[in-house]
Amino acid sequence: MDEKPTDLEQESVRVDIWTWAVRLFKTRALSGAACKKEQILINGQRCRPSRQVRAGDVLEVRRGLLTRTVEVRAVLTKRVGAKRVEEFLIDRTPTEVYEAAAEAIRLAREVTPQRDAGAGRPTKRERRSLDELMEESEEEMASFEEFVKSFTRKR
Repeated sequence: MDEKPTDLEQESVRVDIWTWAVRLFKTRALSGAACKKEQILINGQRCRPSRQVRAGDVLEVRRGLLTRTVEVRAVLTKRVGAKRVEEFLIDRTPTEVYEAAAEAIRLAREVTPQRDAGAGRPTKRERRSLDELMEESEEEMASFEEFVKSFTRKR
């Protein structure tokens, strides 16, 4: 009888499962899509979601403005808590990369126009008062149009 190896006894696992399990991606589907978009490189080479990773492999994961470099310390197939992630990967990303990404995000926020509070869509209460105003103005317009018609008929 062949016993299936447990999560920690396997020597390789799919890259989409591993990146999801160590919380580099929120879902396995996002991880697979990142492989297809060449946002994940294994040892400098592009990969498919089914590519096997082993302990010692170096992954480059590009997410937005940040490109993280991580080394596989151990393989696993089940998602682990955030506190246990360090047991399964070694983060080789230089601190300058994190700082540059944070600075770029900060600058993007400053450049993006901000709307004033209350300048967005009207609330339900404001919408009702606007509707009431429009009904009143429609009634006034109807009476004004009648006045204009009566005035033009007389001449």
